[in-house]
Amino acid sequence: MSTSDIAVLRGSLAIFVLIPTSAVSTRGLLAATAGNGTTMANQERVPRVLILGAGYAGLYAACRLQSKLRSDEASVTVVDPRPYMTYQSLLPEAGAGTVEPRHVVAPLRALLPKCQVLSGHVIDIDPEGRSVTVRMPDENIEHLGYDLLVLSVGSVSKVFPVPGLADQAVGFSTLEEAVYLRNHVLSRLDQAASTLDPERRAKFLTFMFVGGGFAGIEALGEIEDMARFAVRRYYPAIDPSEMRWVLVEAADRIMPEVSRSLADYAVEVLRQRGIDIRMETMVDSLEDGHVALSDGTEFDAGTVVWTTGVEPEPVVSTSVLPQDSLGRVACLPSLQVEGWPAIFAAGDCAAIPDPAGDEPDATCPPTAQHAVRQGKLVADNIRAVLRGKRIRRFTYRSPGSVATLGLHQGVAEVYGWRLKGWPAWALHRAYHLSQLPTANRKARVLADWLLDAGFPRQAVALGELHAPRREFVEQARR
Repeated sequence: MSTSDIAVLRGSLAIFVLIPTSAVSTRGLLAATAGNGTTMANQERVPRVLILGAGYAGLYAACRLQSKLRSDEASVTVVDPRPYMTYQSLLPEAGAGTVEPRHVVAPLRALLPKCQVLSGHVIDIDPEGRSVTVRMPDENIEHLGYDLLVLSVGSVSKVFPVPGLADQAVGFSTLEEAVYLRNHVLSRLDQAASTLDPERRAKFLTFMFVGGGFAGIEALGEIEDMARFAVRRYYPAIDPSEMRWVLVEAADRIMPEVSRSLADYAVEVLRQRGIDIRMETMVDSLEDGHVALSDGTEFDAGTVVWTTGVEPEPVVSTSVLPQDSLGRVACLPSLQVEGWPAIFAAGDCAAIPDPAGDEPDATCPPTAQHAVRQGKLVADNIRAVLRGKRIRRFTYRSPGSVATLGLHQGVAEVYGWRLKGWPAWALHRAYHLSQLPTANRKARVLADWLLDAGFPRQAVALGELHAPRREFVEQARR
């Protein structure tokens, strides 16, 4: 972004106050943004920075702001439905039981002592009135004002109008879903070992994953590895060959994030483990657990995991903010929303120009690597706005990708180097350990891995976690 471009943006933020931006003080620059004809100088308060979403982008933006800003420069408020940030790259291992679920989350209030943290769900954004509507856990509705807004609400699972999808499938984008899937798969093994009906047994032992991106492949690899271990060690009544694992992918390949040769290698590894991989295939129906595929195949499945990608949070699509063809907020290279210079966006919900892309209009992919760096730049640009300094463009080139296919198996493509098998798996763990926030998280995850290497997995389903009051309620109603 040129100096003239920056001047235009700052001039817009000051609502065309005819004063050079370099001469505008912090309060002078934001005075016109308070709304309702009341300036911040009249209110005698610091600028309000509101961050919506505490995923990779939102958390790193908040952490950087609280460490770089003085207390009298701005107040920072973070709003997220959950009181913690989830390190999603380790969700497959949390689901497989190699990592304690609590160790892949970071409590927001512990990480952000200088910020106000609110647990709530954003339901409306009013850029004209500079306010956000939030539904709190007690269903109370609050309206939060802001002077500078960071939109980092992330994404949700992308779904399609498939009959039976809502009743039969589970996603794999949250910690709750990962824990649920682990308990569900192990409970299906218990049910299969306890029934004499061959049809019910076959259904219990059929597991289908839909979507062959990183999320689906890593989840499938880890969960299948866990189930195979559990059957061999704890379920003598079940032969491992009785389990049926199916991956359905609409495209002609899996894992578009890596080269074709590595994707083909991953397919070969998974098929050697007995996993049925069906590409260029779609799911037509899931009603009553009966799967109907576009290639004419039909079977019953006791477990369906939906990992067909993500789309921005619904609050983005219902807002008046400009959006791209995928429903993401259209942004400038400075991470400011087009036409709304007081609003910054980052992460999965933002369409940010990618200078490293192959196409002229390429946008950044929804990866954790990009989100973390976008969050940091958002904080730096907000600090620049508050101090009347120049803002910067987002520039980042990803070094590559790493993925696990289960214990001691993986693929990696880093700086042009392609790794397979154990070296890729080891690199996957080393990289994500280095990226975990806080030394506390790093130490706990490392301890989990060391214990898992020396002791067998704890393959037990805790189904009551999903209905903890059921037994008590039944007893109380007698």
